[in-house]
Amino acid sequence: MLKTFSTQHWNEHFPDSAQQQAIYSLENGQILYFPQLTFQLTPHEQIFLSPDYADPHTKNISYQASQGRLWGVRHLTDEQHVQLKEMMDRFSKYSLQLIKELLPRYSQQLTMGRTSFRPVQISGRKTSYRKDDKRLHVDAFPSSPNQGHRILRVFCNINPNGEDRVWRIGEPFEQVANKFLLQCSKPVPGIAAFLRLLKITKSYRTAYDHYMLQIHDRMKADDEYQKNVSQEEIHFPPHSSWIVQTDHVSHAAMRGQHVLEQTFYMPIKAMKDESQSPLRILERLLKQPLV
Repeated sequence: MLKTFSTQHWNEHFPDSAQQQAIYSLENGQILYFPQLTFQLTPHEQIFLSPDYADPHTKNISYQASQGRLWGVRHLTDEQHVQLKEMMDRFSKYSLQLIKELLPRYSQQLTMGRTSFRPVQISGRKTSYRKDDKRLHVDAFPSSPNQGHRILRVFCNINPNGEDRVWRIGEPFEQVANKFLLQCSKPVPGIAAFLRLLKITKSYRTAYDHYMLQIHDRMKADDEYQKNVSQEEIHFPPHSSWIVQTDHVSHAAMRGQHVLEQTFYMPIKAMKDESQSPLRILERLLKQPLV
């Protein structure tokens, strides 16, 4: 499940053999793991290792590098607001550098998404089942259709108290799809245009997005599935990092606090083997194009 790399530097050059191993592992549903790759905070950034600065109405503190926008925060002075933006901007740049060095095939076609900081302990979070990341799921977003693009994420555990980030990893995506597609309804004709017109979705919800969102919701809603499906617990200790395609890997975050995450979106044409993408798997199972 984990493909381990020994680097300690975000800008380390990887030989071609390592790059090929990384591509193969990611596209086959594995997690790239960097046990010695940490993100160092400056002395004045240590103060942000507290849930007190996170808006309790949002899951994460978020930053959009392209807009220089920070949200999901509270109780920050103007100076602290700038300092937190600088911290998250630095992590976004480090993450992109790592992708460029390890996954150059992908890097030219990536779109940088949101940077997130998760300073709140996840194990005690109360929320609806759809938003509960402690339940196994593959990523799909109601208001942000990704239209078949891959979701590539870089994580780093910056917990200062020795606490691991603990995940559960479930069965391969094709097995997930085979279980839940039979329960999924077909898209209602015209609904995607209606949702876009009302600005309920930020872009057009394709048939792919429709099925992925239903799979996401039905996975989380099924208590028996959550308990009984084949799964593995993985611990990511402090000062470690990992890369995963969260639209492909069935995952649940069970415990942990103080994690940074950078999201990237990637067209499937950047893949070495696009038949491994959720889009192509669903199209093959449903015997129809979905975008």
